[in-house]
Amino acid sequence: MNSDAPQAPVDLAKIRRVLIVKPSSLGDIVHTLPSLHDLKSSFPDLEITWLANTEWLPLLEGHSQLKGTLGFPRAEFRGLLGGLKGLRWMNDLHHRCAPEVSLDFQGLFRSGMLSWFSRARQRFGLSDAREGAGLFHNLKVEVPKDCHAVDRYRYLASALGADVSQPATFLLPPGTSLSRELPPRFVAIHPFSRGEGKSLTLAQINALCAKSTLPVVLVGRCDPALIRQINVTEPGVDLLNKTTIPELIACLRRATAIVSVDSGPMHLAAALCPDQLLGIHTWSDPRKVGPYPAASWVWKSGEIAHRNDLSAATCGKATAFEDADVDRVIAWISTHS
Repeated sequence: MNSDAPQAPVDLAKIRRVLIVKPSSLGDIVHTLPSLHDLKSSFPDLEITWLANTEWLPLLEGHSQLKGTLGFPRAEFRGLLGGLKGLRWMNDLHHRCAPEVSLDFQGLFRSGMLSWFSRARQRFGLSDAREGAGLFHNLKVEVPKDCHAVDRYRYLASALGADVSQPATFLLPPGTSLSRELPPRFVAIHPFSRGEGKSLTLAQINALCAKSTLPVVLVGRCDPALIRQINVTEPGVDLLNKTTIPELIACLRRATAIVSVDSGPMHLAAALCPDQLLGIHTWSDPRKVGPYPAASWVWKSGEIAHRNDLSAATCGKATAFEDADVDRVIAWISTHS
């Protein structure tokens, strides 16, 4: 990305405490890690705290570039009584970290409000913030409309004077080994996504398991009722609904190849082992939300290529993953086995 930027609106060399507000989700937090690296590398004396939903803290706890983390227990704040509890929690936010500067990378109403409750004197947000989040910011950074999410966030770091001229760096924990033994070589397949129209069908999952030249290890979350309809033959392993985030990280690091629908684990895999990943995109545009590293692979509208080699016309199509595409994916797995 272009690192040229006008004079920074704040001198971070004179600032000590910074709060990153990026509560969720898994993929979004991974996308923000390069900006953390840019800021800390450029201003090593910064004490940076990251506010995230408690379920994503395993990605951040103990991070070498963070002073600490704050877990936002969003699930506890549902309903009227939960809302009152949430207001009390936010009202105490300033005392938890006392930031001088807050950086709202999320750009939604909740993250904007959290920035405001932090009582940071300078509250930065992005120009394309939604849901009225901009009302809580007193400084806005212009970001292009049609760039990848990683680059959008790095524009904010750049506007604050960070050097973003180097390739994006994703620092992630090593993970925790599973108690269950995995094959020495395997393809990790993440077939389900919460996004409508992104998941593979049961027939496609079973076909991939049957035809793969490598043993299949299924990972991710899904409806428990579906698991009984999936056939994973030994030495393959079904880990659906059975891994923590640290265990998922360790599993992905060990995989010979990874096939994932558009989802948070896909972005996690791209950050961990980019050239071993094939991300499947149906209606989403991989130029904006695909695996960021140039070495990663993308299936889009029947084509398998690196994200930067796909045409705008191809990326703009909304095309379902069909049963016939299974053989294309099997061929890709074969080249990585």
